[in-house]
Amino acid sequence: MADLIEETNDKLVIRKLIPASREEVFDAWGDAAGMREWMCPGDAISAEAQIDFRQGGSYRIVMKSPKQDHDHTGKYLEFERPAKLRFSWNTKGTDTTETLVTVELKDRGGKAELTLTHERFPSPEMLARYKGGWSRIADLLAEHFEQRKSKSRAQS
Repeated sequence: MADLIEETNDKLVIRKLIPASREEVFDAWGDAAGMREWMCPGDAISAEAQIDFRQGGSYRIVMKSPKQDHDHTGKYLEFERPAKLRFSWNTKGTDTTETLVTVELKDRGGKAELTLTHERFPSPEMLARYKGGWSRIADLLAEHFEQRKSKSRAQS
């Protein structure tokens, strides 16, 4: 499970060790096909994404759950491959208030340490809803890379 590092009224920070290089993890944030598997918090069963993965580019991610779709949009504000990605995050889940997500990646002996900060929440209640969601996403991202490595070993 992803570790909760910090939680305030308007900011959440989680950390997760991912079994992949920083480059691979950074690039996963721009891989619309791969996001189908790991950008699925809560009861979401899949995700669809349109991504213009570059500084100033935009994205749209629709997380699909049995009861409803959750639409997220934003722009890439900072793009420093493979170390840092910062983007705005807009959704009904934050009352359409623009929040800010920062993904930082450090090399930890062939693995990537992911630190995800989501800030500018309009209320502590909204932050609480996202805490489990981002932790689940980080765990699913790690599983995504674990499965890829298992498949690669099986084919060798």
